[in-house]
Amino acid sequence: MITRYDTYRLTVRVRRRRREIEMACLGKGGPRPLRLDDIPVVFNTHNDLKLMPSFLAHYRKLGVTRFICVDDVSSDGTREFLLSQADVDVWGSPLRYRDARRGREWRETLFERYGVDRWYLNVDSDEFLFYEDCERQPLDRLIRALESRGEKRLAAPMLDMYPVGSLGSATLDGDDRMPWEIADHFDGAGYGLSHTKRAISVTGGPRKRKFSYELELMKYPLIFWDRACSLGVSIHQPLPFQRNFLPISGVLLHFKFFADYKQKIEEAVADGQYFDGAAAYRTMLNDLQKSGEFDFANEHSIRFSGSAQLLELGFIAPVSFAADAS
Repeated sequence: MITRYDTYRLTVRVRRRRREIEMACLGKGGPRPLRLDDIPVVFNTHNDLKLMPSFLAHYRKLGVTRFICVDDVSSDGTREFLLSQADVDVWGSPLRYRDARRGREWRETLFERYGVDRWYLNVDSDEFLFYEDCERQPLDRLIRALESRGEKRLAAPMLDMYPVGSLGSATLDGDDRMPWEIADHFDGAGYGLSHTKRAISVTGGPRKRKFSYELELMKYPLIFWDRACSLGVSIHQPLPFQRNFLPISGVLLHFKFFADYKQKIEEAVADGQYFDGAAAYRTMLNDLQKSGEFDFANEHSIRFSGSAQLLELGFIAPVSFAADAS
């Protein structure tokens, strides 16, 4: 079982090695302070221009009012596109993703810069949050529901999405289509759930099924950030640990596989920024070199239709939104 001593011990260790890192706001006029009623999202991106219009549209629809981005030396126009958006602050750093402890130091620096004791969304640019009735219920109502239960974060594992058939025809052009209209299937079975001392653990999905590579899927993308918080040694197990044991009330639709997936995998391996020297991408590249093409479809593939489906299938727990005051 989790103990407060486990949290204390790791917190001391993490704070001893905490360092100041160099970051710069790239937009004209510098960073803008958050208002008390802002709902901000902090996210990392690298060469994800094709996802940016839908990413911004999705989170704006959920009620996000400010976007705080770390662009990790994108070369495909991502940075320039984000700098043109009035509600986006774009940051850069001489530290690459790997050297910033896989982006955790960037995120913690920005939480401190924009202010503690408030709620943040904390995602990557290929992650799209879904929760019960999110098509109609904005984030401020979700936050109020969490607060009414005494919870300070939302448990939401990644749900890997993929197209059925040839990935070569699954083109996302940065138009007004949402990514789940193209990579529109997910695995409906084959997941494992357990509890460690530090957090809930969820594994499985199409990448494990196809590549036999174990990846942690659990994340906590909506978090109340206060002085007790740290991303510790893993974004999958934020401190304090005792806040991590919650109903799984959300998922992050996770989009890696479109028509350009071969190029993306090769670039990730060459760049070496991801966990364990991009070991997961090396495994995918080895498989790709043998098979020549990925096809994720199997008997457990389900076409995505929205939050009601996720609730019905048991991927998310109900939120129990408070009734509107009359």
